[in-house]
Amino acid sequence: MINSSVKIFLASKSPRRRKLLNQLNLKFKSFSVEMDEMIYKNEIPSKAVIRLSKEKLDLAKVRVKNGVIITADTIVVLNKMILGKPENKKDAFRILKLLSGKTHTVYTGYSIYNSANNKTISEYEKTKVTFRVLTNEEIEDYIQGGSPMDKAGAYGIQDDFGAVFIKKINGCYYNVVGLPLAKFYHSLLKIL
Repeated sequence: MINSSVKIFLASKSPRRRKLLNQLNLKFKSFSVEMDEMIYKNEIPSKAVIRLSKEKLDLAKVRVKNGVIITADTIVVLNKMILGKPENKKDAFRILKLLSGKTHTVYTGYSIYNSANNKTISEYEKTKVTFRVLTNEEIEDYIQGGSPMDKAGAYGIQDDFGAVFIKKINGCYYNVVGLPLAKFYHSLLKIL
């Protein structure tokens, strides 16, 4: 368990990341940072998620002067094509149709900053996820529920119908949810 006298802040609007930090029994406050999560042409996925988490950290540092700040970013990669959050329902359908019956990789990058020692740790994790073949009806039903709209790759592995799309995973389950808990926990211990 982490008992920290330092205030901890999660700069993310993701309810899934809040839930994951609660699993670690962390006391923290959360707020969101708004930015364009632009991926550059031919950018390496691991470098992209770390860069985005660092850019979010820079924005969060403007709001938090004292404490530990946590930021993260998750992307889905299929055959070197980076799939972020869907722009609309039509885009969500396109993304899920692309993932159907194939294996993709989920990358999550995170940054942790401690103002007390001015240290920053930035890391990433990747997990392979294989989808079973999805019917158009399943995809449309899932989209109508609204769940895919705030998730990279247009699906959630946890807490909703997206879980039944997955045939198997190879790697950290929590990474697919939005934060690789074991790796993150060790980074947090180092920074405190």
